Amino acid sequence: MLIWLNQYLHLKVFSYISFRMMFSLLTSFFINLYFGPYIISYFKKAQKYQIIRKDGPITHRLKKNTPTMGGLFVLISILISIFLYCNLFNLYIWYVISILVGYGFIGFLDDYKKIKYNNSKGLKIFLKFFWLSIIAIVIIYLIHFNSSDTLSVELVVPFYTKVLFKVNYLYMFLCYFVIVGTSNAVNLTDGLDGLAIMPVILLSFGLGLVSFCSSNVFISNYMNIPYLAKANELSILCTAIIGSGLGFLWFNTYPAKIFMGDVGSLSLGGSLGMISILLHQEFLLLILGGVFVFETISVILQIIYFKIRKKRIFKMAPIHHHYEITGLSESLIVVRFWIISLLLLFVGMLSLKVN
Repeated sequence: MLIWLNQYLHLKVFSYISFRMMFSLLTSFFINLYFGPYIISYFKKAQKYQIIRKDGPITHRLKKNTPTMGGLFVLISILISIFLYCNLFNLYIWYVISILVGYGFIGFLDDYKKIKYNNSKGLKIFLKFFWLSIIAIVIIYLIHFNSSDTLSVELVVPFYTKVLFKVNYLYMFLCYFVIVGTSNAVNLTDGLDGLAIMPVILLSFGLGLVSFCSSNVFISNYMNIPYLAKANELSILCTAIIGSGLGFLWFNTYPAKIFMGDVGSLSLGGSLGMISILLHQEFLLLILGGVFVFETISVILQIIYFKIRKKRIFKMAPIHHHYEITGLSESLIVVRFWIISLLLLFVGMLSLKVN
């Protein structure tokens, strides 16, 4: 919207990417900060409470009267900032918006069904993955259909260099895996107060920095990343996620007054996966989102080992529950995971420049 206003008001400040990044962050942050208490109060009156797993840690039963679906006002604040500060003629923005809205809607249905039927199952797993997959596949097709170069794509391998990767079924599957996998990885991680949202914020910061640098030919060459002229608009979207995440964390930190729910975790995870694909930083995502990868691997190992040996590797998966059952306090686990995420951000940024 500010881009359009600039055509009539002739104020150059509205076109500056740094100005729009800063105000995108502040807008989404203060929207959450202001409306958060009202939304929490409304959800409490409507009894939109988190459904606690019966086989989960005993301490989680104290959270049964905590509202959920807080991801709704996270998404709304992000979308408001996007429409205010982003260039809506940029296709990159619409790809991410499609994931935010589409995955958010699936997450909303999942949360709604859990609340309505008072169980933690929600949508059937097959149905959930089916619709997540359909949305991802359609958007991946549109990206490559609208791409000026449909034969190959430049990927960045951390600690190595840029490599030319042919656009074929293998690459298309990689894109699909990144979007759907990241959305579910964030969803698995969102099990303790504030655990998932801080890694999301740090991951958004890393991808936002890369998107800002990708649009400058000199900086992109120095940092050994692909030059993408229109990628800087994604940095505004990333700062919107950062601001909204910080605003949500204000209420989600221990002891949480509201939970994000699938509506937030699925949409945020999927959108970050989408951004990494647009920036050709799929491998960097593995480093920056290392906490999400760690949590997902713990679940996969637990399932495989139990099917083969009929025993469990961890006391409970995802692994944050394992640490919780062993006696570590929730706040201690969360802060340590935050520290790991911060260290992974430093490692990821250093990995971009190796020559």
